[in-house]
Amino acid sequence: MKLPALALCLFAAAAAAPLAFAQTPMDPLDARDARRLDKMEQVVRELRSIVFQGRDIGKPVVVQPAETDYQLQEVSRRLADLEQTITRMTGDLETANRQAELAKRDAEALRTENRSLADRIASLESRALAETVAPPDGLGGGSSGLPAGDLFSQARQALAGGDYAAAESGFREYVDAYGDSAKAPEARYWLGKALTARGAHADAAGSYIAAIRGWPSTSWAPDAVVELSRSLIALKKPADACQTLAEFAKRYPKASTTVKTRAAQARNQAKCAA
Repeated sequence: MKLPALALCLFAAAAAAPLAFAQTPMDPLDARDARRLDKMEQVVRELRSIVFQGRDIGKPVVVQPAETDYQLQEVSRRLADLEQTITRMTGDLETANRQAELAKRDAEALRTENRSLADRIASLESRALAETVAPPDGLGGGSSGLPAGDLFSQARQALAGGDYAAAESGFREYVDAYGDSAKAPEARYWLGKALTARGAHADAAGSYIAAIRGWPSTSWAPDAVVELSRSLIALKKPADACQTLAEFAKRYPKASTTVKTRAAQARNQAKCAA
C-alpha cells in the first residue's frame, strides 16, 4: 500500500476513534489503552503532515530503509569479503607448502647424488692406484740407475720431443723408484700425458687420478683434471667425465683461461647439463 493511502486510512480511523470513546466513560484500568490511542493519533498526525507536505511540494514521499537493515547488509558484505580473503590465503599457504616439500625432495636428491659421486671417485682412485702399482710386463722401472732428477728430466725431454714410448717408460721408472717423493704426483701426471698421446686412455685415466689424489693446488693439477675428463670421454663414460668437470669448477676456480677453455670444450663434448 502506498504511503498516502495508508496515511488517509489511519487518519480516518483516528478521526472516528474519539467519537467512540466519547460515548463510553473510560475505565481507569484502560489507561494504558488510552495512552496507546494517543500515541497512534500522534503518529497519524505526523503521517498526515508528511502526506500534505509531499502534496504541496509535488514530490513523492520516499521512506528510507531502516539504518539497522543497512548495517546488517554492510556486515554481510564484509563477512563475504573476509571469507574470500581467507580462501585465497588458504590456497597460497597450500601452494607454499607444496613448493617447500618439492624443495626438500630436491635437496635430498642432491645429497644422495653427491654421496654417489664421492663413492665413484673413491672407486676410480682405488682402481687407478692398483693399475699404477702394477705396470704392464716389460715396462718395470728402476733398471737405469739414474738419479731422480736426471730420470725425470730425460722423461720430460722425451715427451716434449714426441717420443711418447720413451717418456712413458721413463716416468713409469720414476714412479716405481721414487713413488713416495714430492715429485711423484707430477710424474704420474706427465705419465698420463704420454699414455694419452699413445691412445692408452684407461691407463692414462688411472695415472691422472693417482696424480690428483687429494686435489693438490699445484700448477699442473687443473690440467690433470681436464685430461682425466677427456680420457673418460674417450672411454665412453660421459657421466663420469661430467662429474669430474663439476669437481674441476669447484676445486680450481682460479685455473688459467686456457685450461678453463679446454674444460668447457670437454663439457660440450660430454654433453654435460648446464
